[in-house]
Amino acid sequence: MRDIENLDDIRTFVDAFYGKVRNDNLLSPVFDSKIPAAAWPAHLQRMYAFWNAILFAERGFDGNPMQKHLSLPIEEKHFSQWLALFRATIDENFSGPKAEEAKQRARSIAQIMNFKIDSLRA
Repeated sequence: MRDIENLDDIRTFVDAFYGKVRNDNLLSPVFDSKIPAAAWPAHLQRMYAFWNAILFAERGFDGNPMQKHLSLPIEEKHFSQWLALFRATIDENFSGPKAEEAKQRARSIAQIMNFKIDSLRA
């Protein structure tokens, strides 16, 4: 299996990952409440740009992910499930240093967002 090398690879894992999210009993209601079916293509484009910026330092993502998630009814179990699906998706499609970095970055994102959301709601 090969490593994540470019934007096409990012599209592969983002599409596969969000396919899992949209079919997940815990996560799909959260996403469905904020992203109508017609808005999914635009959301996926933003996620391609987000991960391209994270993994390859490419410009193109503009936004505040924390602000977008503050109003969502999410807690630690949602972040844990999100992370489990993300890791499984990467492991099913890629292997190598960049794939490991993607999983590490996702873990950091989940931990930081969970902590900040939990702290702001306390």
